[in-house]
Amino acid sequence: MTTSTIITLSCEDRPGIVAGLTSELYEAGGNIAESAQFWDRDSGRFFLRIAADFKTEVSRDSLERQLAPLTQRFAMHLKIADAARRPKIVVMVSAFDHALLHLLYQIRTGWLNAEVVAIVSNRETSRETAEAANIPFHHWPVTKETKAEQEEKLLKLVRETDCDLVVLARYMQILSDNLSKRLTGKVINIHHSFLPSFKGAKPYHQAHARGVKLIGATAHYVTADLDEGPIIEQETERVSHALSADDLVAVGRDIEARVLARAVKLHLEGRVMLNGMRTVVFG
Repeated sequence: MTTSTIITLSCEDRPGIVAGLTSELYEAGGNIAESAQFWDRDSGRFFLRIAADFKTEVSRDSLERQLAPLTQRFAMHLKIADAARRPKIVVMVSAFDHALLHLLYQIRTGWLNAEVVAIVSNRETSRETAEAANIPFHHWPVTKETKAEQEEKLLKLVRETDCDLVVLARYMQILSDNLSKRLTGKVINIHHSFLPSFKGAKPYHQAHARGVKLIGATAHYVTADLDEGPIIEQETERVSHALSADDLVAVGRDIEARVLARAVKLHLEGRVMLNGMRTVVFG
C-alpha cells in the first residue's frame, strides 16, 4: 500500500535544510514526487513543500518522530499531511450564492478535493441548495446582540466537524477581532478588488459610475484588519464603457467564484504558506 504525504516547512534559511530532509525521507522509504522551495531574501526565511510517496504505510506520528531531530536542529515550523485525506470545509454565505455553487460544482467534478461538512448563513437563501446536496444547513441570523453567540456557535461547529478551513463565500458579515485571531490561517474570504476605493453597498454600481476599466477579485486570509489579510489569489478582467452596472456585477460574480475556488484548492493542497502579511504560493 502506497502512502502519499505532503510536507511543508518554514524556518530561517541555513545550509543543509533540503539535504537533511531529503535524506531522512529516503531513509524512511520515501520517493519525492514533487518539490518546490523559496528563499525570501527580505525576511531570511526559507519555505519548502514536498510531496512524497512511500511504498509502505507510514503514519504521520512515525514520520514526525523521525524528522524531530532535523526539525529541532533548524527550528522548523513543519507540517505533515496525508494527501489521501479529504479536507473538511465549512462554507459561510449570505444572499448571493454564486461562489458557494461554484465550490460545490468543483467538488462534484473532482477538481476540488474537499468535503463541505456544513453551510452557515445569516439568510435562508441557501437552505434548498444545502438540502439538495445533503449538507447540514445552519441558519444563524446576526444582530449586534447575537453576534458573539453566533461566533461561539461557529467555533463549536469547527471543533465538532474537525473542520480544516472556513470559507467566506460572499458572507456579508464582519468577523470579530477575537474570532479572526482564534482562526488565524483557517479562514479565507473573497472580495471585489475595488476595495478600499468602493466600499459599502453596490460597489460595482459605484465602479460603473466612475468608469472603471478593470474589475477583479481578491481571495485572502481573514485577519482583524478587514479585507487586508495575506493575499492568496487574484484576477482582473478588462471592461468597457459599453457595459452596464448589471453587466459589471455579472462579470464580477464570475471572477469572484473562480478566484475563491482556486484559493481554496491551493490552501487545501498545502501550497500556501504564511510569510508575515504576505503569502508564499507554490503553484
